Amino acid sequence: MKHDIIVRNIKKIALFDSIDENEMDRFASVCRPVDVKAGSILMREGDVGSSMFLFSSGIVDVTKNLTLKSGKQGFSSAEKSMVKLDANHAPFFGDMAMFENDVRSATITAFTDCLLYEIQRSDFEAYCHENPVMGYKLISRIAVILCERVRKGNQDVLKLTTALSIALSRGSIK
Repeated sequence: MKHDIIVRNIKKIALFDSIDENEMDRFASVCRPVDVKAGSILMREGDVGSSMFLFSSGIVDVTKNLTLKSGKQGFSSAEKSMVKLDANHAPFFGDMAMFENDVRSATITAFTDCLLYEIQRSDFEAYCHENPVMGYKLISRIAVILCERVRKGNQDVLKLTTALSIALSRGSIK
């Protein structure tokens, strides 16, 4: 894919709202276009991550392995869809791999055909060291989006805890 097409596609991503054309041009050099077919697994929960993905188009499904009660005394593990992400609601995913060398927290599967841009942690770090002002802008923008995600997660936990508390107080869970 030509460099100018990459710039044009990633310029639309909300992560780059405050980035000028010259900075976008330099950043595009660390983005590797990835065409993904529906049903393809992009990352698997528990695998060590070393890259993040920027959305250009498509929808992905985020799933987690959960332990569920099965029968009167048994428990089993099942993969549960948590959320579907697209370019309009989540400009990127896999971002924790940029800041820690740890395992993926979820499995991401292409729900539709997707055009994504993969950024390796080593390339991102090198880019930020070579372009500290741009690196600061990107990391600040990522931090704001991560804070929004944590706040939403906190609200979801509060709702679930409240619902569980109500159900337990009524004796409906045994």
